[in-house]
Order: sequence, then structure tokens, then C-alpha cells
Amino acid sequence: MAGGKIKRERPYHKGGAAAASSPHFQGGIPFHKSKGQHILKNPLLIDSIIQKSGIKSTDVILEIGPGTGNLTKKLLEAGKSVVAVELDPRMVLELQRRFQGTPFSNQLKVIQGDVLKCDLPYFDICVANIPYQISSPLTFKLLSHRPLFRCAVIMFQREFAMRLVAQPGDTLYCRLSVNTQLLARVNHLLKVGRNNFRPPPKVDSSVVRIEPRKPLPPVNFKEWDGLVRICFNRKNKTLGSLFRQKTVLSILEKNYKTLQALQLTPEGFWNDAEMASCVSALGHTLGDLNMDNEDGKDDDEMEMEMDDGDAKTSGFKDKVLGILKQGGFEEKRSSKLSQGDFMHLLSLFNMAGIHFS
Repeated sequence: MAGGKIKRERPYHKGGAAAASSPHFQGGIPFHKSKGQHILKNPLLIDSIIQKSGIKSTDVILEIGPGTGNLTKKLLEAGKSVVAVELDPRMVLELQRRFQGTPFSNQLKVIQGDVLKCDLPYFDICVANIPYQISSPLTFKLLSHRPLFRCAVIMFQREFAMRLVAQPGDTLYCRLSVNTQLLARVNHLLKVGRNNFRPPPKVDSSVVRIEPRKPLPPVNFKEWDGLVRICFNRKNKTLGSLFRQKTVLSILEKNYKTLQALQLTPEGFWNDAEMASCVSALGHTLGDLNMDNEDGKDDDEMEMEMDDGDAKTSGFKDKVLGILKQGGFEEKRSSKLSQGDFMHLLSLFNMAGIHFS
């Protein structure tokens, strides 16, 4: 491909019409918005991202979705080497052509494939402007990678980024916030306007720093996700109301009876491979933006309190509510609970023999 020309396709837009009036080319390549191809064009912004990443000269850097290599070039200048994962074969050819015959050619390794499906090699730091539609599964795939990396500096859609960093009481605080912050320290670095990209996306973006916690907290991630999933089903309702729901009590009681009959308890810790699998799975159970129940059902329909006429079921309900009262959680809301609060609540349930996986 080196020395040849890449065919100039007319970009194809929704609705089926080719829009020659707004071509988005770089190096003769049309960008496809449907694939999340929005290339950084502002060199000052790229320099700022490099500076805030804290790259060392000895670092192996992972870049996801390098596009035509604007950020890649700066990463090669700052670190030891770059591993770039790119799905689009046209972009792979452009990257190879751009750096062929330069001092950087031996420092760059390009992997063509889907980053969510391929095995990632060792890396010290990840710096990337990613396709926004893979934000959630990619975040947890990175956090499941072993050995753990030092940090990731990633461009996300702004609302997704603000959910990542949201704190208890914030409007955007959700299950994504809780699960991510269980595994990593997350900081917002800078806001990025849509006009810094070619073609410009419909929304603004933000750059976020994700630093994996070392060591990881001593928690069964399946149990944790089971609890948090219930709590954020309706995050502004009290936990007392949430744990009165028929479906919730039915599942918990079934788990309780099964474990009691078999005299088992869920495994607390696993080897690295099992732990990585559980961490990665957290991302596949989260939508990128609609994290919580917003289906419009009214509170009475969602609450579905148990019929106290069933003595056995009522007894289990009393047990659950007693645990909430014991920890002072019955009148609290998930939207205001911290990581420590969820840890404490999970431990109270587990000590009473109630499990979530």
C-alpha cells in the first residue's frame, strides 16, 4: 500500500445520501461517524493530553482507535513504544504508511482487530480517544487486564465521563460510578469541545484518568454487583422500599434456602483469571448511559410489597428488613451511599447468610 493512493470515497450519512458538501477526510480517508471515527485535530489539545498522562520514557503505551496517527506520533515521542489497536483496515494502512521509514517504525506495533475481542499485550499506560459506543465494556476490560497497568487516560463522551467520576448525591451517580470506583481511582482531567474533532461529534467530550486500585478491595465482585444492581434499580427510593419488592425477596430467599440446604457460602476470592473475568463482566451488564431504571413505572408498581399472609415469606422479609434496620439503612437511598456504605451493607447481609450470587 505504501506509495499508492487510498480511494476517496464519499462519506455516507444516515438517510442513505452521500454528502459531498461536508467531506471529512484526512490522508484521503473518509471518516465514518457510525463507527465512532472522530479524529483529534487540535495539536494543543493533543499536547495537553500527553502532558497530563505522565508518560515515562520507559513506558509501553496502549492506544485504542489510533485513527490516522495524530495522537500516536506524540505517544511515540514520549514513551518507549506504542501498541495501537485499530479495527478499520484503512486506518491500519494509513498508520503503517505514515510511520514507515521514520525513526518510530520499530517502536510501533499495530494490531488490527476488535479491542473488545482481542487479547491485549502488556502495557504500562493506556492513552486513547476511543469510539464512544464501547465506553463501558472497554473500561472494565481494561480494569480486568493482568498485570494491572499504571493508569489510563481516555477520552469519553462527556456525560459518560461525568458518571464515572460522580460522587454520592450527584445527579449522575449510578451503578457505573460505584462499580468503577470500587476498582479504580477516577479523576476528570479536562473538558473537550466537539469542534476539536474531525468530523465533530454531536456532544462534548471529557478526558478522564483511571488508576487501578492496588490491591483490589477484598470483596466478592459477583456479590457486590448483585447488591448494587438491586440498590440502583430505583436509586432515589429508600432501601426499605426496594427490599420489599416481591422479585427481590424471591431471589434472595431462593439463594438463602439453597445455600442453607447445601451448607455452602459463595467463594470469597479467586485466582487472577477468575477475578479478571468477574471484573470484565461488570462492563457487559452496564449500558453506557441509561444505568438506572427510568422506565416510567410508578412507585407503587415498583414497590410490590409482600403479602403478609404468607407466614414463611413474611418471616424472611422481616429478616431482610431487620438487617437494614440494624445498619441504619432502611430509610437511606442508594443515590447517597458511599463505597464504604455498600461494603458495610453487603457484609451485614452476608453475616446473616443472605447472598447476592
